[in-house]
Amino acid sequence: MLHDAERARDVLQDARLFDGVLWRRPLAYVIDFLIVGAVIALLWVVVFLLGILTLGLAWFLLAPGTLLSFPVVAIAYDTLLLSGRHAATWGMRLFDLELRSTDGSRPSPLQAALQSLLFYGTVAVTGSLILLVALLNPRHRLVHDFLSGTAVIRADTSKTMLVP
Repeated sequence: MLHDAERARDVLQDARLFDGVLWRRPLAYVIDFLIVGAVIALLWVVVFLLGILTLGLAWFLLAPGTLLSFPVVAIAYDTLLLSGRHAATWGMRLFDLELRSTDGSRPSPLQAALQSLLFYGTVAVTGSLILLVALLNPRHRLVHDFLSGTAVIRADTSKTMLVP
């Protein structure tokens, strides 16, 4: 049984956990982007129909910046799934990725929310240039990974190496 310090060292230093992460991550994000877009489209249809039933009162939810905006839905989607049982969004699961704290454990809801907020915040501010950081370190971690104390790793490899 590994102690916490040994597990943390293994998560960040074992190259097997990071094989293929660099190309899988953007593909997983594309899938997640499409899923979030579909969820928003479905919610808009529901709100539109509710607006007809309420003589337009529900349509205020369709205004920009409301709970149906892309950032709000995307952050909620990421936070719920990253802090869940699989520690991965549906796109990440499709590409065999999961998010782990640097100690090897699943991220907490607060850590998952921070990860998501920092991702969308840094990408919005830098116009996605911040993602080039993944090319500059051997574990292909991004700024939001460093700041939230997490790492995206291969799920199939982690099951044999990490304690759930």
